[in-house]
Amino acid sequence: MSTHQPPQAAAAPAGGAETPDARQLRAILVTVSIALMAVIASVSGLNVAQTHMAVEFGAPHTTVLWIINVYTLALAALLLPLGAIGDRLGRKPMLITGLVVFGAAGVVAGLAPSAAVMIGARVAAGISAAMIMPITLAVITSTFPEEERGKAIGVWTGVAGGGGILGMFLSALLVDVADWRWLFVLPVVLGAVALAMTLKSVPNSRERSVHSFDTIGALVSTVAVAGLVFVLQEGPERGWTDPVTLIGLTVGATAAITFVVWELHRRDTSLLDVRLFRERGLAGGSVTLLVVFGVQAGIAVVLFPFFQAVLGWTGLLSTAAMMPMAVVMMAASGLAPKMAARIGARSTMTAGVALATLGLVLMALFVSVDGGYPSILAGMLAMGIGMGLSMTPSTTAITSSLPRARQGVASALNDVTRELGTALGVAVLGALLANGYRSAIDGRLDGIPDGAADTARQGIANAAEVAPTTGSHAQGLVHAAQQSFVDGWQQSMWIGAAVMAALLLYVALRGPTDTAPLQPDAEAAPETGIAENAAAR
Repeated sequence: MSTHQPPQAAAAPAGGAETPDARQLRAILVTVSIALMAVIASVSGLNVAQTHMAVEFGAPHTTVLWIINVYTLALAALLLPLGAIGDRLGRKPMLITGLVVFGAAGVVAGLAPSAAVMIGARVAAGISAAMIMPITLAVITSTFPEEERGKAIGVWTGVAGGGGILGMFLSALLVDVADWRWLFVLPVVLGAVALAMTLKSVPNSRERSVHSFDTIGALVSTVAVAGLVFVLQEGPERGWTDPVTLIGLTVGATAAITFVVWELHRRDTSLLDVRLFRERGLAGGSVTLLVVFGVQAGIAVVLFPFFQAVLGWTGLLSTAAMMPMAVVMMAASGLAPKMAARIGARSTMTAGVALATLGLVLMALFVSVDGGYPSILAGMLAMGIGMGLSMTPSTTAITSSLPRARQGVASALNDVTRELGTALGVAVLGALLANGYRSAIDGRLDGIPDGAADTARQGIANAAEVAPTTGSHAQGLVHAAQQSFVDGWQQSMWIGAAVMAALLLYVALRGPTDTAPLQPDAEAAPETGIAENAAAR
């Protein structure tokens, strides 16, 4: 342990000279939830406008994907460094700055005359989102008293988990009733409301450290996360053996290894003490969030083509069909703290993962073309409840593993885990679905002209598009594509269920034994050399 003596200053109560009362805590929770919703809604909202952007900008599909993905890439890459900077400079100033830049970037994106300007605006929005997202959770963990913290984290995780689906539904509604550029109105308005409420209600808190900022660790972590997320985003499009994909993987993996070695070398002055992953709380919470968010994102990749290409629904109706899962997920996230207090964090996480696994099994068993939406609804609901129950104690376990003064880092680590899991789930389950579809449809193309058959192998949407050119085979080709999609669905669901079953075993044996209170700064100071200075509002 370091022999360094911490600064002779006691940590004031988070949030100012005195603990906020119940009314103030509610205002703080509403504020950070709105700010988080603005960030989450911008992750998936543009997915519903891909065709509109391609036509208006005259842009190829790859450029449109970059407009969508560059936001997530910038967000994920900068979460950890900006979370740490927020700890040092003050969480309230960082949140205010992020919301201002976020709103400005949204306005520029909404008025963008070209794809290049749109990409630049999306990069700026992603950077500002990385300033906002970890601070929203850090404000909760550093401000709320222990007896209220679990409930507040439950609300935060509910918004983080279900907000993407809700944001996509509202985005699809705006596209249907107005114009695709109105998609940016929602996050800009949410950001403006959050900014006004932040100025009025959110207290400031920050760390005071005698050590220099871990600049090298921050830079290396940015390269590592950016490289890995880039590979997961580009791999399905370019191919996993494409030189660009392999270079990205090499850079990301090398940077990740370098980061771990460097942080072990820095020890007490590191950006993130990687030795903490030996603890059950941090390791169990991180692994659970990685897998759960990966499966959730992968399920969305599978569900939307099912609704649109198999059931023939519109984009708005397809997003509405996802809402029951989002609603029960958010409700379960709010109930999870009470359940954890009664039966323990590990038991709550185990129950949640078990329900999510059951949901995947139900969808794999009962999905069918003729059964339609009812054939998957029970599985969706079980998935939503299970994810809600597992996310809240996992997030609490992560944030409780670091001292109060480093909650920006803890929150950023939580967010990075979610983003990596999301990218991984989309890439893996999407690839499994595509491979399963191609394998299944190969045996159903007898009599189909070669050109049309090759097009149909590319995907169910391609099959539906080329079917009218096949004459009397049109209806048979569409049915073959639909059935092949369901076969691919079942394959991906079974593999997802196997992964969740492995997670279930891990959580049952190695999950956090309890949801511990935040590590007090006074005890952490000799180890980290930091103490919090909770500044006035």
